[in-house]
Amino acid sequence: MSEQRKQTDERRTVVVGAGMAGVQTAVALRELGHEGPVTLIGAERHQPYDRPPLSKAVLLGAAESSAFDVDFDALRVELRLGLEVTGVRPADHEVDTEAGPVPYDALVIATGAEPITLPGADGVPGVHLLRTLDDAARLRPVLDRRRHIVVVGAGWIGAEFTTAAREADCEVTVVEAAAHPLAGALPAEVSTPMADWYAESGAELLTHARVESVEPGRVVLSDGREQAADAVVVGIGARPATAWLAGSGIATGAEGAVTADDRLRASAPGVYAVGDCASFPSARYGERLMVHHWDNALQGPRTVAADIVGESHEPYDPVPYFWSEQFGRFVQYAGHHARADTLLWRGDPASAAWSVLWLRDGALVALLAVGRPRDLAQGRKLVAAGARIDTRRAADPAVPLKLTAL
Repeated sequence: MSEQRKQTDERRTVVVGAGMAGVQTAVALRELGHEGPVTLIGAERHQPYDRPPLSKAVLLGAAESSAFDVDFDALRVELRLGLEVTGVRPADHEVDTEAGPVPYDALVIATGAEPITLPGADGVPGVHLLRTLDDAARLRPVLDRRRHIVVVGAGWIGAEFTTAAREADCEVTVVEAAAHPLAGALPAEVSTPMADWYAESGAELLTHARVESVEPGRVVLSDGREQAADAVVVGIGARPATAWLAGSGIATGAEGAVTADDRLRASAPGVYAVGDCASFPSARYGERLMVHHWDNALQGPRTVAADIVGESHEPYDPVPYFWSEQFGRFVQYAGHHARADTLLWRGDPASAAWSVLWLRDGALVALLAVGRPRDLAQGRKLVAAGARIDTRRAADPAVPLKLTAL
């Protein structure tokens, strides 16, 4: 064994955050042959678990947990659960925790994101978030009692929770401050037709509805309207969980995300950031991206692990991808449409299945597929290839998307 490889194998790697990004980093390190100690620190006491089922199977009682099927003992990964990390001192190569300092040679920040709370709602009885396994456990009896629920926010989590609540036969009113659902993710012309999905499910959607206050048993809107509420579920977004980095000197940018490079390295030597808590430069899109979705937390760890073990690897520049199951529909998105100059429809948004394509200078840069998984699979490859599209053929939903490339 070379001296360099021996030193790499003896490096102590500490991963802070036991969600998808943290767990996959530990797994990837072992898969790539890293032999040094690996410690995975998580703030929750539960075995590390996957989050998407929380708004579906776990919430509805079809599953008690969504723990990862990972044998941490066999991987020789030390789990330190229920442990809060309070800071990091890069100059000393130590992470500070409630139980004392933890030394590292390589540190991976994988603390994810935390939900944005509704001002004035903290401590009000009956107000819930849906981010953790404990959150889902507290909400399950609310659904079991078929209560009247007010959901604040018609984003992805609001739509998914509303879907589950209607399946549980709860009465649901959704209040959204913007003019249309998914206002932070999609343009109005694309997401406005999705407003009909709420009514079809039996839920009431109120747009232009800003919350003034939340009180026991009711939500008061800024225009004076009141909504009775046995429970309130807040889904108004999330921000990187990086407050614990204050004073560390590790650079953060938009909304507190760790500013990583194209290998997901942070500004301090030996420190990496991956998943929801990081931003990275995308050569593909010509801007820095912060991607709060499961696939990013799955893909990024491979890049981090490869850099830690010294393997050559391509820069991290994925085609962002996510999906959502809501109102009996499978919604998928790939790419990044912020700088697109052309929007193209494939199918009627009033139908059960349709897609939207975004192009820039004739090249496909993003697509949204509702009930058309083949469009998504083919389109994702075209986005990755930077393919230019025949817009006339692409507008015909009967033409396979892969056959529209020029």
